[in-house]
Amino acid sequence: MTNITVETENGVNVAALLGAREALTEAPEAASFVWRAACEWKNGTHTESCVEGFFGLGEEQRHVREFRYDTDHPEIFASEDKGSTPVEMILVGLAGCLTAGIASVASNRAIRLNSVTATLEAGMDIQGILGIDGDVRNGFNGVTVSYQIDADATEEEIAALVAQSQKRSAVFDIITNPTNVNVQVNQ
Repeated sequence: MTNITVETENGVNVAALLGAREALTEAPEAASFVWRAACEWKNGTHTESCVEGFFGLGEEQRHVREFRYDTDHPEIFASEDKGSTPVEMILVGLAGCLTAGIASVASNRAIRLNSVTATLEAGMDIQGILGIDGDVRNGFNGVTVSYQIDADATEEEIAALVAQSQKRSAVFDIITNPTNVNVQVNQ
Protein backbone atom coordinates (compact mmCIF):
# COMPACT_ATOMS: atom_id res chain seq x y z
CA MET A 1 0.00 0.00 0.00
CA THR A 2 1.38 3.41 -0.99
CA ASN A 3 0.83 6.56 1.02
CA ILE A 4 0.03 9.53 -1.17
CA THR A 5 0.64 12.99 0.17
CA VAL A 6 -1.73 15.64 -1.15
CA GLU A 7 -0.49 19.18 -0.96
CA THR A 8 -3.12 21.48 0.44
CA GLU A 9 -3.22 25.11 1.43
CA ASN A 10 -5.88 26.04 4.00
CA GLY A 11 -7.23 22.48 3.67
CA VAL A 12 -8.03 22.94 -0.04
CA ASN A 13 -6.58 20.54 -2.62
CA VAL A 14 -5.71 23.15 -5.25
CA ALA A 15 -4.23 20.63 -7.69
CA ALA A 16 -7.49 18.65 -7.69
CA LEU A 17 -9.57 21.80 -8.20
CA LEU A 18 -7.41 22.96 -11.09
CA GLY A 19 -7.45 19.44 -12.55
CA ALA A 20 -11.26 19.37 -12.39
CA ARG A 21 -11.42 22.77 -14.04
CA GLU A 22 -9.17 21.57 -16.88
CA ALA A 23 -11.13 18.32 -17.33
CA LEU A 24 -14.48 20.16 -17.41
CA THR A 25 -13.11 22.67 -19.91
CA GLU A 26 -12.38 19.73 -22.22
CA ALA A 27 -15.75 18.01 -21.49
CA PRO A 28 -18.26 20.79 -20.74
CA GLU A 29 -21.24 18.40 -20.85
CA ALA A 30 -19.94 16.85 -17.61
CA ALA A 31 -20.28 20.22 -15.87
CA SER A 32 -24.09 19.98 -15.82
CA PHE A 33 -25.17 19.16 -12.28
CA VAL A 34 -28.60 18.65 -10.72
CA TRP A 35 -28.79 19.22 -6.96
CA ARG A 36 -31.64 17.69 -4.97
CA ALA A 37 -33.30 18.09 -1.61
CA ALA A 38 -36.31 16.28 -0.17
CA CYS A 39 -38.54 17.69 2.53
CA GLU A 40 -41.13 16.10 4.83
CA TRP A 41 -43.64 18.02 6.92
CA LYS A 42 -43.50 16.93 10.57
CA ASN A 43 -46.01 19.08 12.47
CA GLY A 44 -47.11 22.70 12.57
CA THR A 45 -44.37 24.63 10.77
CA HIS A 46 -41.67 22.02 11.48
CA THR A 47 -40.14 20.24 8.48
CA GLU A 48 -37.21 17.89 8.01
CA SER A 49 -35.22 18.07 4.80
CA CYS A 50 -32.48 15.80 3.57
CA VAL A 51 -29.88 15.75 0.84
CA GLU A 52 -28.02 12.67 -0.28
CA GLY A 53 -27.84 12.17 -4.02
CA PHE A 54 -27.18 14.46 -6.96
CA PHE A 55 -26.34 14.20 -10.65
CA GLY A 56 -22.94 15.34 -11.89
CA LEU A 57 -20.06 14.37 -14.13
CA GLY A 58 -22.55 12.55 -16.34
CA GLU A 59 -23.92 10.16 -13.72
CA GLU A 60 -25.66 9.83 -10.37
CA GLN A 61 -23.48 10.73 -7.37
CA ARG A 62 -23.90 10.37 -3.59
CA HIS A 63 -22.59 12.33 -0.64
CA VAL A 64 -20.59 10.28 1.86
CA ARG A 65 -23.74 10.26 4.02
CA GLU A 66 -27.23 11.70 4.09
CA PHE A 67 -27.47 15.19 5.62
CA ARG A 68 -30.64 16.22 7.50
CA TYR A 69 -31.90 19.70 8.35
CA ASP A 70 -34.79 20.79 10.53
CA THR A 71 -36.60 24.03 9.81
CA ASP A 72 -39.32 25.64 11.88
CA HIS A 73 -40.37 29.05 13.11
CA PRO A 74 -39.67 30.57 16.53
CA GLU A 75 -42.09 30.43 19.43
CA ILE A 76 -42.97 34.11 18.90
CA PHE A 77 -44.75 32.94 15.72
CA ALA A 78 -46.76 30.36 17.72
CA SER A 79 -44.46 27.57 16.54
CA GLU A 80 -42.32 25.03 18.36
CA ASP A 81 -38.86 26.34 17.29
CA LYS A 82 -37.50 22.89 16.37
CA GLY A 83 -35.04 24.26 13.81
CA SER A 84 -33.73 27.31 12.04
CA THR A 85 -36.19 29.27 9.95
CA PRO A 86 -36.02 28.61 6.21
CA VAL A 87 -34.78 32.18 5.64
CA GLU A 88 -31.95 31.58 8.11
CA MET A 89 -31.00 28.50 6.07
CA ILE A 90 -30.62 30.80 3.05
CA LEU A 91 -28.16 32.90 5.06
CA VAL A 92 -26.31 29.71 6.12
CA GLY A 93 -26.03 28.68 2.45
CA LEU A 94 -24.73 32.11 1.43
CA ALA A 95 -22.22 32.22 4.29
CA GLY A 96 -20.96 28.71 3.53
CA CYS A 97 -20.62 29.31 -0.20
CA LEU A 98 -18.83 32.66 0.10
CA THR A 99 -16.52 31.45 2.87
CA ALA A 100 -15.61 28.24 1.02
CA GLY A 101 -14.86 30.42 -1.99
CA ILE A 102 -12.52 32.60 0.05
CA ALA A 103 -10.63 29.48 1.21
CA SER A 104 -10.40 28.13 -2.33
CA VAL A 105 -9.28 31.40 -3.90
CA ALA A 106 -6.76 32.01 -1.09
CA SER A 107 -5.35 28.53 -1.58
CA ASN A 108 -5.03 29.02 -5.32
CA ARG A 109 -3.19 32.30 -4.68
CA ALA A 110 -0.95 30.72 -2.00
CA ILE A 111 -2.36 32.94 0.74
CA ARG A 112 -2.39 31.37 4.18
CA LEU A 113 -5.61 31.93 6.12
CA ASN A 114 -5.37 32.07 9.90
CA SER A 115 -9.08 32.66 10.52
CA VAL A 116 -12.20 33.64 8.58
CA THR A 117 -15.44 34.61 10.28
CA ALA A 118 -18.60 35.81 8.55
CA THR A 119 -21.61 37.48 10.10
CA LEU A 120 -24.74 37.83 7.95
CA GLU A 121 -27.83 39.92 8.58
CA ALA A 122 -30.95 40.22 6.45
CA GLY A 123 -33.84 42.56 7.10
CA MET A 124 -37.43 41.48 6.50
CA ASP A 125 -40.79 43.14 7.05
CA ILE A 126 -43.09 40.23 7.85
CA GLN A 127 -46.23 42.23 7.04
CA GLY A 128 -45.94 40.77 3.54
CA ILE A 129 -45.86 37.08 4.46
CA LEU A 130 -48.60 37.59 7.05
CA GLY A 131 -50.87 39.17 4.45
CA ILE A 132 -51.10 42.46 6.37
CA ASP A 133 -49.78 44.59 3.49
CA GLY A 134 -49.76 43.22 -0.06
CA ASP A 135 -47.28 45.88 -1.14
CA VAL A 136 -44.59 44.62 1.24
CA ARG A 137 -42.14 42.15 -0.26
CA ASN A 138 -42.20 38.65 1.30
CA GLY A 139 -38.43 38.22 1.16
CA PHE A 140 -35.35 40.00 2.39
CA ASN A 141 -35.09 43.74 1.89
CA GLY A 142 -31.31 43.43 1.91
CA VAL A 143 -28.45 41.23 3.09
CA THR A 144 -25.22 42.38 4.74
CA VAL A 145 -22.20 40.08 4.87
CA SER A 146 -19.38 41.18 7.20
CA TYR A 147 -16.06 39.35 7.26
CA GLN A 148 -13.25 39.27 9.76
CA ILE A 149 -10.26 37.75 7.94
CA ASP A 150 -6.82 37.15 9.40
CA ALA A 151 -4.47 36.10 6.62
CA ASP A 152 -0.87 36.40 5.59
CA ALA A 153 -1.89 38.98 2.99
CA THR A 154 -2.36 42.70 2.45
CA GLU A 155 -5.73 44.41 2.83
CA GLU A 156 -5.90 44.67 -0.96
CA GLU A 157 -5.23 40.95 -1.39
CA ILE A 158 -7.91 40.09 1.17
CA ALA A 159 -10.40 42.40 -0.57
CA ALA A 160 -9.57 40.66 -3.86
CA LEU A 161 -10.20 37.22 -2.26
CA VAL A 162 -13.64 38.33 -1.10
CA ALA A 163 -14.47 39.91 -4.48
CA GLN A 164 -13.43 36.77 -6.40
CA SER A 165 -15.40 34.54 -4.02
CA GLN A 166 -18.48 36.71 -4.54
CA LYS A 167 -17.97 36.62 -8.31
CA ARG A 168 -17.85 32.79 -8.37
CA SER A 169 -20.41 32.01 -5.65
CA ALA A 170 -23.40 29.98 -6.85
CA VAL A 171 -25.50 30.99 -3.84
CA PHE A 172 -24.66 34.68 -4.24
CA ASP A 173 -25.81 34.39 -7.86
CA ILE A 174 -29.01 32.57 -6.86
CA ILE A 175 -29.89 35.28 -4.33
CA THR A 176 -28.98 38.30 -6.46
CA ASN A 177 -30.38 37.17 -9.81
CA PRO A 178 -33.85 35.91 -10.73
CA THR A 179 -34.11 32.13 -10.83
CA ASN A 180 -37.05 30.35 -12.43
CA VAL A 181 -38.82 28.15 -9.90
CA ASN A 182 -41.42 25.68 -11.17
CA VAL A 183 -43.78 24.49 -8.39
CA GLN A 184 -46.02 21.53 -9.18
CA VAL A 185 -48.27 19.15 -7.30
CA ASN A 186 -48.04 15.47 -8.26
CA GLN A 187 -51.03 13.34 -7.27
